[in-house]
Amino acid sequence: MYHIIIKKEALKELKQLPKGISTTVTFVIEQLGNEPRPHGCKKLNGTKENLWRVRVGDYRVIYFIDDAVRIVNVRKVGNRKDIYE
Repeated sequence: MYHIIIKKEALKELKQLPKGISTTVTFVIEQLGNEPRPHGCKKLNGTKENLWRVRVGDYRVIYFIDDAVRIVNVRKVGNRKDIYE
């Protein structure tokens, strides 16, 4: 099991999502504790950190994995057109 930490900014972004999407994204984030690299996730290139992303429809969850201390740190949540800026 990995411990899940959600940054304050990501929590704010999560709360601003439409209700149906918010519930689904929350479920996906909870599942990252069991499997931090689920089927369909991708490692982000061009970053100095160990950042990953997982798709939830048109929305993305960007997170950091620290295997040494077993932590998943959610950094950003948002629509795919805005998330990578």
